Amino acid sequence: MSLPLKKLKVLDFSTLLPGPYATMLMADMGADILRIEAIGRHDLVKAFQPSLDGCSYAYLTLNRNKKAIALDLKQQQAIEVVKRLVSEYDVVFEQFRPGVMKKLGLDYQALKAINPKLIYCSITGYGQNGCYKNRAGHDINYLALSGLSSFSGTQATGPTLSGTQIADIAGGSHHAVMGGLAALISRASTGKGQHLDISMTDAAFSLTGMFGAGAVAIGKSGDPKLSSTVLNGGHFYGYYQTLDDKYLSIGSLEPKFASAFFDSIERPNWLNRSYSALTLDQQLLIDDITKIIKQKSLSYWLEKFAPLDACIEPVLTVSQAASSQLMKDRNMVVQIKTPTGKSIKQIAPAVKFTTTYDKMFITEPNIKETTQVLTDLGYGQTYIEQMIASKVLK
Repeated sequence: MSLPLKKLKVLDFSTLLPGPYATMLMADMGADILRIEAIGRHDLVKAFQPSLDGCSYAYLTLNRNKKAIALDLKQQQAIEVVKRLVSEYDVVFEQFRPGVMKKLGLDYQALKAINPKLIYCSITGYGQNGCYKNRAGHDINYLALSGLSSFSGTQATGPTLSGTQIADIAGGSHHAVMGGLAALISRASTGKGQHLDISMTDAAFSLTGMFGAGAVAIGKSGDPKLSSTVLNGGHFYGYYQTLDDKYLSIGSLEPKFASAFFDSIERPNWLNRSYSALTLDQQLLIDDITKIIKQKSLSYWLEKFAPLDACIEPVLTVSQAASSQLMKDRNMVVQIKTPTGKSIKQIAPAVKFTTTYDKMFITEPNIKETTQVLTDLGYGQTYIEQMIASKVLK
């Protein structure tokens, strides 16, 4: 039994995070991913720290289970290679600003003419149309314009940055994969491909669905504000610092969990305070809980709360999480071979199928692999050598 996307072939023109993360997810599900690295267009993620042999661990993770070739997309011979590849592939992922792929002759309409069944996924900050389509942006900007930043944080801090890129990944990567798989299901019944227009700002806006729904329905009076909801600091649900400057996450929302928590800290009468809808009342309760948790160490509180089923857990670092019993039980760390033959640990795929990879791998663009790809397409050795000499490929 093979992984579910084993027969799917994907061309990936993307760099940085949203596109590579999306195609990593598809590769982890068995898809055959061929990265097209544009010569002269460096992927900045590769230079992040920490790194191994000059290549960041982030880059090694995002590009696992993918093949790769390097082409100079400014040369017509390289464009012809891509067009020949497209006839054999199912999906294209690209992350350029609108219009760039059209200038190269590689836009959806051009490639659709070659392969009408092609699924073509464009990931951008603001979409293929609209007043912002050519505007530069990053995750922080997409979150700001979506409204999500306006109620993410507290009144004391104002809007706060997340430890991960919400618009890039939850917005761009995940929506691209979901849309791509949906388009493939549609193609199975219609025989037709389509162009997916994934805007990370659109997707971030859609992520406000729970607390933003009221604002969309009734306007300004429905806007969620900082420290105004049960999940963003308007309730005692939150993080609390311990005596040894570590943190507890206390998520005891439901009455049975809240009751167990307040009983455990010997303040059962505070349960009624947690029901107040007044912001001031909630802030006073948060202040009182903060003082109590600050009196003891994390280990003390973990022992205290261990018997409880009350949604209380320690805040772990990533390395602590990786070595935790939970992640070991879930097989969330995997060993993988680098292009130089070294073995490194990586975060494993989160979706667990009955079957898994026998061997995960990482590749870098190289002449041997490129030559094999071109040979499989029907190019002769003489022509391949000519392209290498003229630096069409690397």
